[in-house]
Amino acid sequence: QVQLVESGGGLVQAGGSLRLSCAASGIIFRLYGMAWYRQAPGKQRELVAIITSGRSTNYADSVKGRFTISRDNAKNTVYLEMNSLKPEDTAVYYCNVPVGSYEYWGQGTQVTVSS
Repeated sequence: QVQLVESGGGLVQAGGSLRLSCAASGIIFRLYGMAWYRQAPGKQRELVAIITSGRSTNYADSVKGRFTISRDNAKNTVYLEMNSLKPEDTAVYYCNVPVGSYEYWGQGTQVTVSS
């Protein structure tokens, strides 16, 4: 079965950096686009960044220029490098992969940015 396991969240001061990782299993990783979403308290889950199997990327306007998504197909892992973090980036961050008509999600990792 498909499993996604996120790690790397934590508490950081505004202006700081974090790198999130998502290790995937149960899929031929290199064939799939991967995505990071986030959900802040009281808000809907929103798309943060996407990376295709061909390594094309796209970002939410709110994170462009600060966040970078990348992938290591040898390690079946997708990363989210987050710089210049702001308090409004505080959220649970989720890894996502669509496989056919089904969406798989990780358990999420908490990112808290203090002002």
